[in-house]
Order: sequence, then C-alpha cells, then structure tokens
Amino acid sequence: MKCHYCERDAAYAAEKDGIKVGLCERHFRERVEELADSEELAALREQIDIDRTE
Repeated sequence: MKCHYCERDAAYAAEKDGIKVGLCERHFRERVEELADSEELAALREQIDIDRTE
C-alpha cells in the first residue's frame, strides 16, 4: 500500500467504513501533530477528563 499523500510505502494504515488509507512515517507524524493541536482533541480530553488521576 502506498501513502495517501505521496508515493512512499505506507508504514501505517487506517480503515473506516471499508475505506483503507495508508500513511508513510513522515505523513503519519505530521497528521498526529496536527491532531494533537486540534480543538477537537482538546474538547474530547475535556469531555472525558483525560488528565484525571484517581
């Protein structure tokens, strides 16, 4: 499988609703960095109180 963004071999693959997408190492890291800074992830963290220790 090739990366969704370039022609490199995919190191990671994700599948949802029968659609599979591959990402090379570089593009996987870029996407994770983007998601880590997203408002959606911040809202999810707040919703599930991910920093809570019990």
